[in-house]
Amino acid sequence: MWAPNPDLTPSLPPRVEIYDTTLRDGAQLEGISLTVDDKLRIAGQLDRLGVHYIEGGWPGANPKDIEFFQRAQVELNLKHSTLVAFGSTRRVGGEVESDATLANLLDAGTDTVCIVGKASAYHVTEALRTDLNEGVAMVADSVRHLKTHGRKVFFDAEHFFDGYADNPEFSLEVLTSAAEAGADCLVLCDTNGGSLPGQVEATVRDVMAAVECEVGVHLHNDAGCGVANALASVVAGATHVQGTINGYGERVGNCDLVPIIANLTLKMGVETLPEGCLVELTSVAHHVAELVNFAANPQQPYAGATAFAHKAGLHTSAIARRRDAYEHVDPELVGNGTRFLVSEMSGRSTIELKASQLGIALDGATLGEIVETLKELEYAGYHFEAADASLELLMRAAAGWTHDYFELESFAVEVGHHSGSGSRAWNEVAVEVETQASVTLYVDSERVVATGGGNGPVNALDAALRSALGGRHPQLDRIHLTDFKVRVLETRQGTGAVTRVLIDTTNGEHTWTTIGVSENIIEAAWQALVDSLVYGLFHTPA
Repeated sequence: MWAPNPDLTPSLPPRVEIYDTTLRDGAQLEGISLTVDDKLRIAGQLDRLGVHYIEGGWPGANPKDIEFFQRAQVELNLKHSTLVAFGSTRRVGGEVESDATLANLLDAGTDTVCIVGKASAYHVTEALRTDLNEGVAMVADSVRHLKTHGRKVFFDAEHFFDGYADNPEFSLEVLTSAAEAGADCLVLCDTNGGSLPGQVEATVRDVMAAVECEVGVHLHNDAGCGVANALASVVAGATHVQGTINGYGERVGNCDLVPIIANLTLKMGVETLPEGCLVELTSVAHHVAELVNFAANPQQPYAGATAFAHKAGLHTSAIARRRDAYEHVDPELVGNGTRFLVSEMSGRSTIELKASQLGIALDGATLGEIVETLKELEYAGYHFEAADASLELLMRAAAGWTHDYFELESFAVEVGHHSGSGSRAWNEVAVEVETQASVTLYVDSERVVATGGGNGPVNALDAALRSALGGRHPQLDRIHLTDFKVRVLETRQGTGAVTRVLIDTTNGEHTWTTIGVSENIIEAAWQALVDSLVYGLFHTPA
């Protein structure tokens, strides 16, 4: 069931190049701001995944990209991927020999470059304000110039699908001129992201019949069809797909390479990544999310935390016997795994299956105790479906496991508010809030008192706890909180209501969620924080 069906995938190309533009197009997503170090680290992750091309940015456009390409020549030791510099065609009425953008592309020192040019008659006349002959010449001249300097050249035909629908003769003339000038791949861009799969497939077929050159696609997701459009283009013969990890990009994003790679490889039998690299897909998706400081999407196809999560119920035993009856692919092929969600509705068989999955041995009496404990805790406000890490720690404790990382004696949090009037006023110029936490722990039989400051109670407690543990657990440097959620339960009680706190934590490779519940929000946060660090220390090698 998990093998591609050749009857459903006729006449597909045997191999498709994966071109990643996370470092340029992906970085245009609102909320993403990458340092040069961030870009170098992401490039390393993309190389680990094995994408064919990594678009590093636009050399000369800003100091950050200038530094990136300078450092990349020294610091990036790519094993699988080829670094690409991105730019545009020469200016209207200009000469290629004196064009600054083309000069910067050559100075970047990459063997492969990608240039973007207008492939829509409307954009040539209205955006560039020039005639169509000059629009064609700008593309051909630029490609030819870069080829004479020994570069492999990809041509991104901007607004191609819209332009082809409006004036196909001109759009095809741009492509044929680029191909005759020596372009190595013609990349058809759905720049506005509004095309649908049927249109994309038909257009790619038309282009394949009209040019003698490799054809690729660059797709945005504004109509929600980015991934579908990429697959449709491959069905039509495209052998080069540009996109971003996790679908980052301007507006609603670019097509997401994660499901594209998985679908092409596992569903359609098309080679994408080097042998053995597909299993890195989930890890790289999560690692890149961490590096751009975005929470990983739990519902992302293939790589999401809930992509293979089952609220088992009556199906538990059936899933245990035949996972392929409930999972469209083997999650381990993409580095993910099957998860069984546990709640107060779960029976003994679900708990037993979850324990077996975790490698925890439970006897019948302990299973019964856990079932009853879960019912009591969920009645009190806990929600273990959303907090797998806390559930695992509960099950391990029931089986007799105890951690020796630390033992709490006490903690305290102090919040100070300083402002001119002593009360909240929208016209106050300066308000200073100070949060200090102190913890008293026993660590290796030694009583340790430590303090920490932060921008809130959780941040301060986290800092104090890490300070108390000192250098005893170096893996703590890789473990940090990524999200913090609070929900008020029984809102009729107002400020005295029970609160539920969920904390998401990562070690850069894996993300987990822990939970705390209390009438005191700081106590609930402490419970979730301790679970997050204990789970992280247990699962993260030193």
